[in-house]
Amino acid sequence: MKFEDKLKMQQYDRLWQEYCGFLDLDIDSYMQIQYRLMLEQISLWSESELGKQMLKGKQPKTIDEFRKSVPLTTYIDYADVLLQKKGDMLPDQPIIWIQTTWEGGKHPIKLAPYTKSMLETYRNNVLACLMLSTSTEKGKFNVRATDKFLYALAPLPYATGLFPLALNDEISIEFLPPVKEAVKMSFGERNKKGFKLGLRKGIDFFFGLGSVAYYVSLSLSSMGRDQSKASGSSTGGSSKSLFRYSPSMLLRFALAKYRCKKEGRDLKPKDLFKLKGFMCAGTDNHCYKDDLEDLWGIRPMELFAGTEPSCIGTETWTRNGMYFFPDTCFYEFIPEDEMNKSLDDSSYQPKTYLMNEVVPGEKYEIAISVLKGGAFVRYRVGDVYRCVGLESSEDKTRIPRFQYVDRIPTIIDIAGFTRISEHSIRSVVELSGLAIENWIAVKEYNKNNRPLLHMYVEMNLESLVSSAISKEILREHLGVYFKYVDHDYKDLKHILGMDPLEITILKCGTFEEYKRQTGKTLRHINPSSYEIMELLRIEQQDFRVTRGRGV
Repeated sequence: MKFEDKLKMQQYDRLWQEYCGFLDLDIDSYMQIQYRLMLEQISLWSESELGKQMLKGKQPKTIDEFRKSVPLTTYIDYADVLLQKKGDMLPDQPIIWIQTTWEGGKHPIKLAPYTKSMLETYRNNVLACLMLSTSTEKGKFNVRATDKFLYALAPLPYATGLFPLALNDEISIEFLPPVKEAVKMSFGERNKKGFKLGLRKGIDFFFGLGSVAYYVSLSLSSMGRDQSKASGSSTGGSSKSLFRYSPSMLLRFALAKYRCKKEGRDLKPKDLFKLKGFMCAGTDNHCYKDDLEDLWGIRPMELFAGTEPSCIGTETWTRNGMYFFPDTCFYEFIPEDEMNKSLDDSSYQPKTYLMNEVVPGEKYEIAISVLKGGAFVRYRVGDVYRCVGLESSEDKTRIPRFQYVDRIPTIIDIAGFTRISEHSIRSVVELSGLAIENWIAVKEYNKNNRPLLHMYVEMNLESLVSSAISKEILREHLGVYFKYVDHDYKDLKHILGMDPLEITILKCGTFEEYKRQTGKTLRHINPSSYEIMELLRIEQQDFRVTRGRGV
């Protein structure tokens, strides 16, 4: 029986238990599910050609043996098989292949296979997210087959393209604009069409990257102001160019205008639409959640989904931490100090802990083994979480919950769009031809709490003598090459209107002096805030500049 059929029969308790029942598990019951499914996956994976190739003759029978036999993996360990779509080498036959960026400027794309069982699990967990996004307490949700969903998702072959397909298998929710039309439209065209249809039919759900959702929300506010003016004009000329107003729409605009005028503020989406559920995913959601809540009148529920791991976690009605679904992946957690050791020494194998061993307050890099015939085992996704608790009196849960922190320190992800690495920036610096002697790059946040890429650079002494180079010139010049090397970086400007690059030019010799005084070499990507403060302190000192310096 489909989800929609159970809704029509008002089997609400059954639906809650079926899709959100994992929230009632204690940690022992949770781990029983993890162990059972992982043992099944070990059997499947070990018998596959991919597994045999990576195990090199070993035959682990238990989870402990498996963790000792298989080192932590990254995409490079799978690339030769997956990029050629060698499905016959995998634990189960893929039904669909999902695509994402691997690393801008170095590798083009990553491909991830999804089996039939993986897609079934994804569908069930997406439905759980849909229910929880409308929930105000345990057991209560508000989903109907007649609901309308604003489309703000990247289409297939990207992972978010699975979302409408999974829902449409179970419930007749209408996407605005329809998915078949939306995938053929530009980003701006989808916004306008979705707004137009939303005014006619209403909008019940909204889901997107936090940064994209914010940009779309501002666009809707702007379109709403334009149409509000048009609806109130005597000629109505501009309104005819979009659609003919119904009495209910005119009333909605009139009430919105009155409310905004009374409160002395601009029009916001919440003045025109009343969302039941609001979901966001991706990095930097903490930068946008408060503003999105103000714009829509409902706080977004954060979920976590990725190309390789699928949909793995969701917040609940408290919006206070994500819970990982026990049937999507087998989870291992690398403590922050172990993560840093392995990033500094690629030969070092960090220790990992299981879900029943995490400690509140600690940050962890996650490693996943995809269940239900997935290809990835002990796979370092590149994401860092903080455990915020082992149980919750608010949610009445007895399993750990997590807060998404960011990508691992060697990657700078801006608003969910980029994967900027040391290699990416080296390529940009070399292609630019600028006489940059030394540099570090740090992810920071501006006064409006928006993410940015801050480069601290030291120019060649001779170049400074021969020409006047300002940070504005550097910013403009480097920005061109970032867009050339990393197409996702270009989308920040094209889609979100963001230009995240900031430049600080340091005095010649600062990096050499830092090394002399501290005895350490700075990591090029995301050194600690303490190290940056020390670098800036040293830069203010009066020291002798020597030739032939370098870090």
